[in-house]
Amino acid sequence: MRLKILHTTTYHFEHPVYYGLQQLRLVPKSRTGQTVVHWKMEIDGGTLQTEFTDHHQNRVSLISFDSQANSIVVHCEGEVDTADTAGVTGRHAGFAPLWFFQHSTELTRAGTRVRALARGLKEEQPEDIARLHALSARITAAVPYEIGLTQATTTAEEAVEIGGGVCQDHAQIFVAAARHMGYPARYVSGYLLMSDRVHQDASHAWAEAYIEPLGWVGFDVSNGYSPDERYVRVATGLDYRDAAPVSGLRFGKPGEAMSIDIQVQQQ
Repeated sequence: MRLKILHTTTYHFEHPVYYGLQQLRLVPKSRTGQTVVHWKMEIDGGTLQTEFTDHHQNRVSLISFDSQANSIVVHCEGEVDTADTAGVTGRHAGFAPLWFFQHSTELTRAGTRVRALARGLKEEQPEDIARLHALSARITAAVPYEIGLTQATTTAEEAVEIGGGVCQDHAQIFVAAARHMGYPARYVSGYLLMSDRVHQDASHAWAEAYIEPLGWVGFDVSNGYSPDERYVRVATGLDYRDAAPVSGLRFGKPGEAMSIDIQVQQQ
């Protein structure tokens, strides 16, 4: 399947910005299950300073804001050929060792509520894939998809306590619980072709766990299945912060508004 993706992020500032830097993880790479046909990024109101590959092998673009900028627009456009691999993305490779992905972070620490979601699964489901799909089902039952209850700083444990959340929360809860169960696990950000609409106001997120002998296997908790040819992986990390599409800082008076427009279509 060939997917065409348009992604525009716009910041409007109430007052001119003196200086700002942002890290962008908005460039997908060719890997198992996807081949990037072409991809371009355009920046209005800022300048690309450098590009590098981080310790998770994500492509990172570092941009600076133009002096006295009132707005900045980052527009990405490209096409990616995808294939259904049943969520399997292959053996581990990269700079970070596999054990690194069993490390908990502030956002993915397994507290009593997260640990309760994993309780008894090893006895109920002796097979790894079935066990982790059962974990996914428990998460969606305990934390139904609901916009507006959580934010970027919400931890996995807090999302379970709140009792609702979005794909970011589902992915981080899964990562926290899977690590508690002994699996290396990581957070994934990317794009999803939806059947009911083209325009989206946010990118998608899911999780991957490392299962021998398959390697990394994806689990989209929010939708209840493993990623297929409708998905494009862009970045991975220990949690949302490692794989966030946009992160950074700016100097100036407070007051800003951000809008995101994403379009994913089959070609």
